[in-house]
Formats: sequence, structure tokens, C-alpha cells
Amino acid sequence: MIYEYDGSGEVCPLPLVNMRVLLKKMQQGDMLLLRIADSGSKTDIPKLLLKQGYQFEQKQLANNMLELKIFQH
Repeated sequence: MIYEYDGSGEVCPLPLVNMRVLLKKMQQGDMLLLRIADSGSKTDIPKLLLKQGYQFEQKQLANNMLELKIFQH
């Protein structure tokens, strides 16, 4: 299943909290497509994902937005 969350209009810690809720719902093979623009979120979320061992890809989009594809392990 593919989950999508657009947190581009929200500031930290809201995108981080909502991402964690979605990650708990995910099953093996699922993916979360996350969009964020807040500078704190763009720093904190990739750090947390690395620390917790998630595989993810990130891509810089227009309007200073970052898109993350997070894969459930």
C-alpha cells in the first residue's frame, strides 16, 4: 500500500509526529510518500529515519519542498 502525507504547510514537530503515526500503520512492502517544507522537519526527519534503519529516497522539489519515499522494512 502507498501512503501519502503532505506536510508542506506544517511546521516541526507536526510532520514528524504524523509521519511516525503512519509508519506504525505500515506493513512490510508499504511505502510512504512524504512532502515537507519546514527547515526543522527537513533536518530532523531524515536523521530519525536513518537512526531507525528505514530505507528512503529524498528529492528536492520546487518551492523549497523535500519529497521523501520511505520504505517499510
